[in-house]
Amino acid sequence: MKALFTITLLIVAFMFNSFGQQKDDVKPAKPGVNYGKTIDKNNAISVQGLENYLEKSDKFSGKLTGKVTQVCKSSGCFLTLQNESTKEPIMVRFADYAYIVPQDLVGKNIVLEGAATAREREDKDTQQKKRTITVIANGILVIK
Repeated sequence: MKALFTITLLIVAFMFNSFGQQKDDVKPAKPGVNYGKTIDKNNAISVQGLENYLEKSDKFSGKLTGKVTQVCKSSGCFLTLQNESTKEPIMVRFADYAYIVPQDLVGKNIVLEGAATAREREDKDTQQKKRTITVIANGILVIK
């Protein structure tokens, strides 16, 4: 019985240690650091370029560059990008939640690779339709 208890305790301790390391292993947001898939900054379009593209099509696939305005506080599971033209931030989630990003990514310029979609939704406060953009990112590169 003692052996079973000891083995169970070791397994639980190992699990907590493994989960705890996931957050601790997240690299600080410095230029050149990648999160998720390793990417480069070549051929990235701006947020304004994405807006223009999505006026003609509801989907975009490729690289996007922008400034991070918010990171999920609980686990770095999403971020938002600054959108100068509409003031409506662009929501970025991570493919299969395969990686997380640090809080110090706020204020940094990044390049991400992924798929963006645009959709219309009704704003409950203004009773008007708003166009929202959501991105599922496979990888992120800090550029400055």
